[in-house]
Amino acid sequence: QVQLVESGGGLVQAGDSLRLSCTASGRTFSKRAMGWFRQAPGKEREFVAAINWSGGSTYYADSVKGRFTISKDNAKNTVDLQMNSLRPEDTAVYYCAAHWRDYSDSGITRTGNFGSWGQGTQVTVSS
Repeated sequence: QVQLVESGGGLVQAGDSLRLSCTASGRTFSKRAMGWFRQAPGKEREFVAAINWSGGSTYYADSVKGRFTISKDNAKNTVDLQMNSLRPEDTAVYYCAAHWRDYSDSGITRTGNFGSWGQGTQVTVSS
């Protein structure tokens, strides 16, 4: 099991940037694909971005492509989400998650394939 703690959320204006960070504990982090998901009030949790176990492949939701960048540092046990050109519709609680299986990116955009989740961090973008 991987324990995850997110940080970096906050209140920003439209067009601003924000960087979320997720710190993991446990020795399996380097073997796991990681993802960022978000959930707005009254909506289902949705995929935002993911990165494979080595950091060599990245995946993005169409809504954030070109604005958000995910990165993984296996030496520091961290996965970050750099968010640029933020929009009011990006407002949500953002969750970091670890894939349930070592060395796999199967179903990497689906919440059901992630076995460990952080507590979430709020991002609010005002217009």
